[in-house]
Amino acid sequence: MLPLLEPFAEYLQRKALFRPTPLPHDHCFSFDGAPFEEFFLNTPDGARLNVLRFPTPWPQSRGVVLYFHGNRDNLQRWGFLHRDFTARGYDFIAPDYRGYGKSTGQLSERTLYEDARLVYDWVLERYPAIQIELYGRSLGSASACYLAAHVRAHRLLLETPFDSLLGLLAAHLGREQLPIRPTYVFPNDRHLRQSPLPTLIFHGTADRVVPLSCAEHLRSCLKASDEFVVIPGGTHHNLRTFDLYQQTLNRWLGYPAAHPQAKAY
Repeated sequence: MLPLLEPFAEYLQRKALFRPTPLPHDHCFSFDGAPFEEFFLNTPDGARLNVLRFPTPWPQSRGVVLYFHGNRDNLQRWGFLHRDFTARGYDFIAPDYRGYGKSTGQLSERTLYEDARLVYDWVLERYPAIQIELYGRSLGSASACYLAAHVRAHRLLLETPFDSLLGLLAAHLGREQLPIRPTYVFPNDRHLRQSPLPTLIFHGTADRVVPLSCAEHLRSCLKASDEFVVIPGGTHHNLRTFDLYQQTLNRWLGYPAAHPQAKAY
């Protein structure tokens, strides 16, 4: 690639990967009356991460789901997903990435990993590692897989993950030889091979954002006891509305006290 084109290529990749919607600092979150707590974590380089914690209504928490969301919007969109986990007896903690919602700072692959570790360490001060479930959705699978390779936790759950950014680009272009040099790597496949955690993967056959063929490359990274669940007709955005998704969560996390409404966000 010509040197003059590299900054433009990096810009295009950043715009495609990161689709934040900022929020004013005084924005008041609302999730249909569900109780939650809001926190801010300061990073060593001066950024500020917005974090929400939803407690389970169960008399005693069974643990916590540390949730890393997809590449769009902010926690106002993703916070509603707490109910798939709080209804099963787990507290739910989700951070916004830099530049998303009320979080500040410049997002990069390095800061994505560093911030994930910062949030994990904060969670570890409040829950033992054996009670921490790592959950990554789409872009969030990069944070979750990185942590799974480097920290102690109970399990790793991935929804619509990709094998690597190189693999994702190749799947969309239909060719292994790429016309641009990827600025980001996000080697989920490598991190998954390094992870000792029991792993569950969800993916849909009709996913046009992360094609199933891309996620299928992660099968070779799994252990014999791990599980790869393919949901027929599932897209990138609606897997939780399928009985197969909810039933599999029942097996891995337990049956909910009250089955959540099947609604996609």
